[in-house]
Formats: sequence, structure tokens, C-alpha cells
Amino acid sequence: MFFSIRDLELKKVYFDVTFASGEIDYLDRLRQIAPLETQGSVELLAHTLGEIRVRGHLKTLMEADCDRCLEPARVPVDTDYDLFYRPAVASTHAAEEVALDPGEVEIAFYQGDGIDLTEVLREQIVLSMPMQRVCREDCRGICPMCGQNRNLVDCACEIRKVDDRWAALKTLQTKGN
Repeated sequence: MFFSIRDLELKKVYFDVTFASGEIDYLDRLRQIAPLETQGSVELLAHTLGEIRVRGHLKTLMEADCDRCLEPARVPVDTDYDLFYRPAVASTHAAEEVALDPGEVEIAFYQGDGIDLTEVLREQIVLSMPMQRVCREDCRGICPMCGQNRNLVDCACEIRKVDDRWAALKTLQTKGN
């Protein structure tokens, strides 16, 4: 769903959209397994040079590989968003650094004549995902010795902790010897 500047100049646009599973592409290991429901508004802010505000709420169920055992981990996402976008200004020098005011850190930039809602939603989903995704809190992970999923199999591997921080000292000779 695309919101053009021309339409936003006339009025604030409200949306209530459902995206089917797989309709929005994500990272390789991130999958949308339930419909993504979102509702909100998009408006061109008055007395600005094309600044757009997108506000809304989204809800879906995502699936990713568990960081411990690689089995599917389901992560519900239910979040509000309130975003500001400014038109990207073309710089005469591509590598030129531009200083941002502290208030501009929360502002994103768009190119062209509007904003695509799917891009906004994709970004919000990725930002809402936890850093560590696990299939369950007590996930035991993969055995580092035999590679089996310890949630499914109780392997007999003995894991010994090796403290090799002092290994270099074993090779030193003392002056007396």
C-alpha cells in the first residue's frame, strides 16, 4: 500500500489493512506465519517541507529459528508505532557527512513521491523481534559434542570445561631449571 504526497496534501489517510502470510518479505530466517493486521493513519504535517507522520498498531505472529536448538520459535508481535519521515535531500558529495540535530535522530527519510506501508511494517516487525529468539524458555539447545537436539535426545556426552587461559604458562621454563 503506497501513500503519495499528492493524496496526503489533500487529507489525512486512515488505513485498516491485513497482509496475508508471506505477502511481506523479511530476512531469511524470519517468517510471518499469521496474517499481519494493522490500522492507523498517515498524514502530511502542516508547515513542513514534506514531513510525513505514520501512526498505527500492528499485530502478527512471526517464526524464526531458535537460537539454541534451531527448531522453529514462534514470536508474537503486538506493537504501536509513531514514525516521522522526511524527504531525503540529495547531497552534491556522496561521501559528505551531515550533522543531525538531537531531535532528528528519531526521523527516517523517504525518497520519491511517497511512502510504502509494507516497508514501514517490515522495519517495525524486525525492530520488535527479541534479540534472542528461543522456542521455549527452558530450551536445552544442541549438544556441542554430538550435535543432537538435547530437547529431543538425552545424549551421553560428557562436556568438560577447559580453562586454557594458563596454557601458555606451561611452556615457560623457570630460570632455576
